[in-house]
Amino acid sequence: MIYGYIRVSTDHQTTENQRFEIERFCEKQGLVIDSWIEETISATKELNKRKLGRLIKKVKKDDLIIASELSRLGRNLLQIMRILHHCMDIGARVWTIKDNYRLGSDITSKVLAFAFGLSAEIERNLISQRTKEALARLKSEGKHVGRPRGSSNACKLEGREKYIIQKLSKGSSKYEIARRLRVHRDTLTKFIELNGIAPATSGAVA
Repeated sequence: MIYGYIRVSTDHQTTENQRFEIERFCEKQGLVIDSWIEETISATKELNKRKLGRLIKKVKKDDLIIASELSRLGRNLLQIMRILHHCMDIGARVWTIKDNYRLGSDITSKVLAFAFGLSAEIERNLISQRTKEALARLKSEGKHVGRPRGSSNACKLEGREKYIIQKLSKGSSKYEIARRLRVHRDTLTKFIELNGIAPATSGAVA
């Protein structure tokens, strides 16, 4: 199967340009798209909530996904690498037009697969280390780690400090974290302020 993947971030953008690029590319390569996947969604959305996530789960060995460029696949390099790593594991191919990227079974792809796996492992280790350091800092500063005094709703967040720090460090917004923890954003914000919780790296979205 050959899939054409198209993504735009807002309703104000059009998919026509990407479709034209892919169709023109396939015509030159003698390829025919068997199925088109189009979606209007931000790449910051979790992969399992995107049509691309469902596509990745069903692609098989020797299937080909064609996109206009790598940035259509994910919000950042690490997310893109994870997608490519998964496709390589099952033997699926990913081609992009503007980047002229080809993920296949050649030696270059195998080297990239090793790099993808290593990068993911390094990231996990760094997040774990930053989380431990942040928790240690809270304790050394005498900050209360647990339920904020006088906040009955925030009791739902007790014991979730490590999770919150990890998500903030990875750039998740407070709204997204609050939604996942099933509390109001204001409750999460108050909990963070009262406990002196901060991401180990800058870049968290409010």
